[in-house]
Amino acid sequence: MAGLALVTGGGRGIGAAVARQLGQLGYKVCLTYERDGEAARQVVESIVATGGRAWCRQLDIASPAAIVALFEALDQQPEPLSLLVNNAGVTEGFSKLEALSYERLEHVFQVNVFGAFMCAREAVRRMGRSHGGEGGVIVNLSSRAAELGGGGEWIHYAATKGAIDSLTRGLAKEVAGEGIRVNAVAPGLIETQLHAAAGKPERLAEMSTGVPAGRAGLPEEVADCVCWLASAAASYVTGAIIPVAGGR
Repeated sequence: MAGLALVTGGGRGIGAAVARQLGQLGYKVCLTYERDGEAARQVVESIVATGGRAWCRQLDIASPAAIVALFEALDQQPEPLSLLVNNAGVTEGFSKLEALSYERLEHVFQVNVFGAFMCAREAVRRMGRSHGGEGGVIVNLSSRAAELGGGGEWIHYAATKGAIDSLTRGLAKEVAGEGIRVNAVAPGLIETQLHAAAGKPERLAEMSTGVPAGRAGLPEEVADCVCWLASAAASYVTGAIIPVAGGR
């Protein structure tokens, strides 16, 4: 059943595709962005143009106080939060471990891990039956990098996604009795600006030839999986990490 959905990092790429599809499914969508407010507003406009309901909000997901303030603002909506999509993330570029600064390592964990944990915590406090909630769904965005390791490129990013996998499995068990399902989607090579933003715009084309499916995936294909996990069709699915990677 559609309700109120929060999509972090919903202004671009996979997050934008997820937000648009949720809007089409009848969710009232709050999507967050860190810097590119114009891109986020365009996503909102596209949802509203097709009859959906959406708004965007700036969020520094590395700030615990900002996360709490966001959820307190969502408490003012007439509908209770029913879906959290933990999508916001950064790569902090490509680097071997020997050249990785502590500052870059700290930031990628603050955004990708601590931010996701804090959002999940706040969502559980609202969705959980023991808190007076009606249950709900959390979908985390992992990555195939969690299993592939990211060696020689972004071992730091891969490690954060390994943490997301552990969060998904552990929290699913912890809150199943609260009426909350927790799953993750692990994209492979997807046609977004992630690779260019990390410093290698040619990476997608170079690596796509090694994908068994013969191509990179589309953000909408990842969004399809997220929306299925959020739906009643996945009512008995929790603790799953589903690769959307063309066999890679």
